[in-house]
Amino acid sequence: MAVELYSATKPGARISFRQIHEPSGKRIRYEKVVPGVGAVEKDEIMKGYELEKDNFVLLEPEEIDAVKLESKKTFEMIQFVDACEIPPLYFDKPYYLVPADDLAQDAYRVIREALRASSKVGLGQITLRGKEYIAAVKPCNDGLLLETLHYEDEIRKADPLFSGISDEEVQEDLLDVATTLIEKKTAKFDISRFKDNYTVAMRDLMAALKKSLERTSDGGGRKPGKKAPSKRPAKKKSTSKKRKRA
Repeated sequence: MAVELYSATKPGARISFRQIHEPSGKRIRYEKVVPGVGAVEKDEIMKGYELEKDNFVLLEPEEIDAVKLESKKTFEMIQFVDACEIPPLYFDKPYYLVPADDLAQDAYRVIREALRASSKVGLGQITLRGKEYIAAVKPCNDGLLLETLHYEDEIRKADPLFSGISDEEVQEDLLDVATTLIEKKTAKFDISRFKDNYTVAMRDLMAALKKSLERTSDGGGRKPGKKAPSKRPAKKKSTSKKRKRA
C-alpha cells in the first residue's frame, strides 16, 4: 500500500522566546568555538563519534550518507497486537497516514476497518530522513494514524527509580475515598476542556506590547528593544535616623 505521511502536530503552537541584547535590541547569535582555539569556520566542522571521553573518530559526510536508508512510500505491517498492549512511554511522534493515490484507497479503507473491528494495532518499520523507525498504525477518525516508537534500548529503566517506594498495602478507607473521587470525576475524553493558560496569557501580553509599539509612531508607547517598566511598588525610604556611636 503506497502512503504519504503528514505530521499530526503543529510547530509554533506555543510561545517561544529569543535571547536579545538589551542595549541594541538585536538577537544574540551563537558562535561555534573550540577551547583554546576560539571561533571556527563552518567548513572546519566534522561529525565525530566519541569512543571514550575526549577521544573521537571523525566521519566524512560521504561515510554517513552511505549508511542512510532510502525513504520509501510503502509501509509493511509485519505484526498485530492489542491496542492496549504497547506501553505509552514507547510512543514518540504521531503522523497522519493517507493513501498516496486513488489506487491505494481501497486497500487503505480495508486495513482501517479491519484494525477497527479487531481492536488491533499494526506494527512495522519505516524509513524517515535516512533512519529506520518502529511504527504503529491504528484507526483515527476517518483515516489512519502512524506513531513512531522508541526502540527498547532508548527507554530508561524504571526499577531503579521506583525501588524506594514502599510496597506496604494501602489503607482500605483511603483507597475507597480515592476510588469514589475517580468515579465522580470520570467523563468522556475531551481534550478541548484543557487550555494552556500560560500560552494564552503570553499571547495577551504580546498583543498588548504590539499595540504599545504601534503607538510609538504617534510619539508614545515603548520603543522596540526596551524593557517593560517594572510593576513592583517603589520601596519606601526609611525615616529612622542612624544612631551616633558613643
